[in-house]
Amino acid sequence: MQRAVELPLDRDMMHAPPDSDEYVVARNAMVDRQLAARGIRDRRVLDSMRTVPRHLFVDEHRRVEAYDDNPLSIGYGQTISQPYMVAIMTELLALGGNERVLEVGTGSGYQTVVLASLCKWVYTIERIQALSAGAQKTLELCGYRNVTFRVGDGTQGWPSEAPFEGIIVTAGAPTIPHVLFNQLTEGGILVIPVGDKFSQMLKRVVKINGRMKTESHTPCRFVDLVGQYAWREE
Repeated sequence: MQRAVELPLDRDMMHAPPDSDEYVVARNAMVDRQLAARGIRDRRVLDSMRTVPRHLFVDEHRRVEAYDDNPLSIGYGQTISQPYMVAIMTELLALGGNERVLEVGTGSGYQTVVLASLCKWVYTIERIQALSAGAQKTLELCGYRNVTFRVGDGTQGWPSEAPFEGIIVTAGAPTIPHVLFNQLTEGGILVIPVGDKFSQMLKRVVKINGRMKTESHTPCRFVDLVGQYAWREE
């Protein structure tokens, strides 16, 4: 496991205005120390994560931790992913700006906004109503309109809006769900953590001539992907 990175963020920041200079300094330090220093090279991804106010996607009392090098609880047994994991998953999608992307697992909405800043439209599915509602409010606050939300089983994808140039799954799956792969365009990319309930490997799956070309990237640990084509709810 990587050690947490100390950022120049005043521990009284939970009382600071949401757009204060201290948050900007912390966000830039996050990008420089946690992302660029670890090999994230996509300039658009780095610029997006310098801009998106991550602290607005966590509870107010946790804003002081928003730019730390670790995931944070957002309630309901879910987390906002570590900044590096958001960056590498987004980079692996290789977005150019005109793509339609399906996100499985809206969560806090932070990954959603990063995607929305880099592609044409995001379709995002969350199984927990309260998280989806909270994410919608935060995205409205941030001014993003190119996102469509749905509450339901993300492992089924979104057939009525398919195919997608990119699909990102922000929860750990036991296998790659073929129903999601089938909703990719030819040449489309699926990014998903695959493994058991304790550890996974981040996979990048490209659809080439209708077949899977799969690459393994970094070890990771996500909350369970729950649904018809993944883990069943206990």
